Amino acid sequence: MPAYKYTLKSGKTLWYANFYYTDWTGEKKHICKRGFKTQREAKEYEKSFMDQQNNTSDILFASLVSNYLEDMKHRLKPTTMENKQFIIDTKILPYFGKQKICDIDTIKIRKWQNELISYRDENGKPFSQTYLKTVNNQLSAIMNYAVSHYRLQANPCKAAGSMGRSKAGEMNIWTQAEYEKFSHAISKSSMKLAFDILFYTGMRSGELLVLTPTDILPNKRIDINKNYAKIKGEELFLEPKTPKAKRCISIPDFLYDDIQEYISKLYGIGNNDRIFYFQKTALEKEMKRVSEWADLKPIRVHDLRHSHASMLIYLGFSPLEIAERLGHESVKTTLDTYSHLYLDKDQQLADRLNQFRNNRTK
Repeated sequence: MPAYKYTLKSGKTLWYANFYYTDWTGEKKHICKRGFKTQREAKEYEKSFMDQQNNTSDILFASLVSNYLEDMKHRLKPTTMENKQFIIDTKILPYFGKQKICDIDTIKIRKWQNELISYRDENGKPFSQTYLKTVNNQLSAIMNYAVSHYRLQANPCKAAGSMGRSKAGEMNIWTQAEYEKFSHAISKSSMKLAFDILFYTGMRSGELLVLTPTDILPNKRIDINKNYAKIKGEELFLEPKTPKAKRCISIPDFLYDDIQEYISKLYGIGNNDRIFYFQKTALEKEMKRVSEWADLKPIRVHDLRHSHASMLIYLGFSPLEIAERLGHESVKTTLDTYSHLYLDKDQQLADRLNQFRNNRTK
């Protein structure tokens, strides 16, 4: 694995790597990479490059991840890739990046899990159980990829066991009274309307931020047909999260009137222009500021979606109706997420059966 020295006109000495490899089609190709400050850097570049071409379990974890992400970016949405990349870069690569995947065993994974479980931020707060589960799933997905494509005999994550929980314990929501207290404390009309839409429709923030005048239908429905994301400074209009996320939902008269009045005051807006030009971060900051001022328990922007679902359950709507309104892929998703909110409904059902039987026996 040689490296070669060359001299610039300025007299400065640098190094370059010069080698051949065979790509996945069987074609022999030439690589010449210049600009390395040391011979060691040039050799490490060649080693890292050749390691990525290796399809055995001797491959370094960092090289496997590079290949995994390159493969996945053609199959996953940009927002999913951004979240995956962040978790891998900050929570996984620092621990396993320099190890061969065949050397990563259950003991090492358990130690990694224990370190994340023991973590506390400056306020003494640990990672949430659902976040720990998500991080663990990312490592397991990479190891499954290695089993399928790099001859790793088994996924060590399965034997090591998981960490965290797939579902949070208690769901943070606001009642209608709490939300109205929050809404009345917002001074900026665009923010107030945005939060009203989130609370009274249950739509996702990405669906809200890409709404245009043409999406507000004359029959007092909203056509949800796209999703907004901003990745590395680039604004993206994406397909909805799932096929069922593309939907039309009815809205109450007051909300329809408020939206139309707001749009009428937007000077020069086109039919396909966004009606809200702020980002999700602006919503998060405003929510934190106003809820603290109004002395309300803190919740996330996404928790307004849960608050809407809770309100629909209280009003007696069925899981199927709620699933369709929220754009869940199946009723199972709705039940898995909100089943704990149906406990009171189960008692109400029993009470009504008692009443029905008593009426029949009179």
